[in-house]
Amino acid sequence: MQDNHHMHHQGSSPEHHQPPSGTLTQAPAHGAGHAHHNGQAAHGDDDHTVHTHGQHAGHSTAMFKNRFWLTLALAVPVVYFSPMMGHLLGYMPPEFPGAAWIPPVLGTVIFLYGGQPFLKGGLQELKDRSPGMMLLIGMAISVAFAASWVTSLGIGGFDLDFWWELALLVAIMLLGHWIEMRALGSAQGALDALAALLPDEAERITDAGTETVPVSELSPGDLVLVRPGARMPADGSVVDGQAEFDESMITGESRTVARGAGDAVVAGTVATDSSVRVRVTAVGDQTALAGIQRLVEEAQASSSRAQALADRAAAFLFYFAAGAGLLTFIAWTLLGSVPDAVTRTVTVLVIACPHALGLAIPLVIAISTEQAARAGVLIKNRMALERMRTIDVVLFDKTGTLTTGEPELNDVAVADGADPDAVLALAASVESDSEHPVARAIVRAARERNLTLPAATGFTALTGRGVRAGVDGRTVHVGGPALLRELGVVEPDSLAASTRTWMDRGAAVLHVVDDGRVLGAVSMEDAVRPESRQAVQALQRRGVKVAMVTGDAHQVAQAVAADLGIDEVFAEVLPADKDKKVAELQGRGMKVAMVGDGVNDSPALARAEVGIAIGAGTDVAVESAGVVLAGNDPRAVLSMVDLSRASYRKMWQNLVWATGYNILSVPLAAGVLAFAGVVLSPAAGAVLMSASTVVVALNAQLLRRLKLNPSEVR
Repeated sequence: MQDNHHMHHQGSSPEHHQPPSGTLTQAPAHGAGHAHHNGQAAHGDDDHTVHTHGQHAGHSTAMFKNRFWLTLALAVPVVYFSPMMGHLLGYMPPEFPGAAWIPPVLGTVIFLYGGQPFLKGGLQELKDRSPGMMLLIGMAISVAFAASWVTSLGIGGFDLDFWWELALLVAIMLLGHWIEMRALGSAQGALDALAALLPDEAERITDAGTETVPVSELSPGDLVLVRPGARMPADGSVVDGQAEFDESMITGESRTVARGAGDAVVAGTVATDSSVRVRVTAVGDQTALAGIQRLVEEAQASSSRAQALADRAAAFLFYFAAGAGLLTFIAWTLLGSVPDAVTRTVTVLVIACPHALGLAIPLVIAISTEQAARAGVLIKNRMALERMRTIDVVLFDKTGTLTTGEPELNDVAVADGADPDAVLALAASVESDSEHPVARAIVRAARERNLTLPAATGFTALTGRGVRAGVDGRTVHVGGPALLRELGVVEPDSLAASTRTWMDRGAAVLHVVDDGRVLGAVSMEDAVRPESRQAVQALQRRGVKVAMVTGDAHQVAQAVAADLGIDEVFAEVLPADKDKKVAELQGRGMKVAMVGDGVNDSPALARAEVGIAIGAGTDVAVESAGVVLAGNDPRAVLSMVDLSRASYRKMWQNLVWATGYNILSVPLAAGVLAFAGVVLSPAAGAVLMSASTVVVALNAQLLRRLKLNPSEVR
């Protein structure tokens, strides 16, 4: 039978739908596994996610991936059989009947198949009058395609063989967009995970017995039977029976909670050990779970959809290239000849589409995502990474994040004449047969002090009051205030001074009673993680404020905040109100990163500029967040800040290089220095463009030197 005897030791008032304030619970053991599982699922599911906004409207990750691999396979022979590439690299392409048609034929397939997303996207940008990367790519590949066919067919005597450049351009751009879309987090995942918490069917109790019906057929007032291991199909009130309910999907806390007649139970929670009969009070959209789902959906919809820097650079380059192309054609027509004008203009328009720009942002995102994963940080949403550098305040959920979520013996006090070690040994003896986290903490503390534990017999759990056992022929009780009232014993004044101080700061107090005499007491508190102090101080050194939100009583929260040096505390906050605290901070003009777990944190995670779920959280919290910490080390948040700032610098460096190359090369290709004998040939322009891509790729690789291991972050 599950031992729940310590449930009411805590003096402070319980949080709605949560364990009592300051209750010391163990973080869910399955956490890190979920972090990785969800991360992989997010990426896998994204392969089939169809995006409905921005330049990727109607496109899926799988589409870009499939087109990239086929385009790459076709590009290899196109490049190999290109006379221009053979001339540049000093080899002679094989000659046989039809060899000269390999680049045009395969290049046409690449243009029509691989280039289709860019051609469609470019037309849409043209219709929307918002030129960007798609239109820039579409223009470049269309000009290269037309010019290359003119050359292949020998029309006009032009030497504009861009088949190899067309093939590489389409392949690189497909790769860039595939990488970019893989980095996107799927907002729908959070809603899917919430929906998955509800069972498909329920057992409705009727006059004739029970019947299995779809959950959608339940109505308020129905009586349902919930068997051990089954999920609640709707919100309701227990009318018969008692069971331990797993509410971790709502509270983020792993310890089960006893629910009996008259107690409210929530859809999605699990009856772990017994059957109960429940009167349905709310179904469908009226349930607490659906309310949380709506909050998540609204918060995600209200998040800003900032456009990638590359899109703005692409818009600038489109106007720059189009203007330069027009001026080039006019100038060369007037000063030279029409063939020269066409050659110069085509060269300008083709090399105006920068391979480097297509990879500048996606490569940085991909490498930073990989680096973060090695440090136990899963980046699910690219904008979360971008926004982290702008964060003004990090709001931590207390239990299981800044604290371990596990009880720890903090102090021992004794009545006159008693020995502290003897009292602790006696308490540990009585608790040694219990599996309760509080009991394990007492036994652990006694063993750390190398105390000898006398043998205990007849262990009995007194639900909600404490425990009892026989030690050396005496009856010894360990429990809280309710136990003292039941036994009719009074705490000595010499002991009360200590226990009052403990209670004032929110500690759980357990008394040790030997045959009706109070020998002493121990205080149990949620252990603060040693890493939390380092995380708070390091964030403050980086100019980031730290706040904490908790359902615990004010004295509990203030004690933890004072210990860690936290700037602001929100205490006694109901689960449904956590996102209001995020909104309150945002209302002061602050950009917020929220760190939490549990479904009740999901709206807050989604509302914040950056939502960070700790790995020990539930599936839904993990899905709602843009970032997932695989472990529970709060210092990993520092890794996010450092990575965000470093990757932002790399993005800008890459953008400056990619656009700067074009700003310099386009005028040279246009022939502004032709009078001095300096003209950028199509081949030279194409080679320099590829070199620019290499520089961008190497610069992005420098991100790998950033130290992101939480233990190394200072």
